[in-house]
Amino acid sequence: MIRVHATCVSVGGAGVLLRGPSGSGKSDLALRLVDAGALLVADDQVDLVADPTGTLLTATAPECLAGLIEVRGLGILPAPATPSAFVRLVVDLVDRDAVSRLPDPAAVTLAGVAVPRVALWPFAASAPAALRLALAAVAAGLPLVPAAFEEVAA
Repeated sequence: MIRVHATCVSVGGAGVLLRGPSGSGKSDLALRLVDAGALLVADDQVDLVADPTGTLLTATAPECLAGLIEVRGLGILPAPATPSAFVRLVVDLVDRDAVSRLPDPAAVTLAGVAVPRVALWPFAASAPAALRLALAAVAAGLPLVPAAFEEVAA
């Protein structure tokens, strides 16, 4: 088991791990996703465990943080939550200028499990929708690569 500084939500049953430094928007994006029907898995600290085959990564909350989210200006509040989720996508939260228009495909290995990775600016109005589209593409086995767009344009 590893513990990471991150936030995790379950979107349609699939875990999304939001990573970034303090104040980067992890809880804010998670709150917007929860408001749209996602369930909180963990906020601020996430425990990750690989299954014995090394193909599935389970996210859970430390017991003292289960079901709680930090809402800036209001404090620590209860939120609709689920006890765990399989992590299907890692979203690194970055500054607006650091988001590549057509990024190369990326993955990150956590606890020995490779998980697709994207980078988003969390404060964009479209961030929750972009995250959901990326997750849907991963679930459908579609590549998150620029070549998919180049073929359409040709």
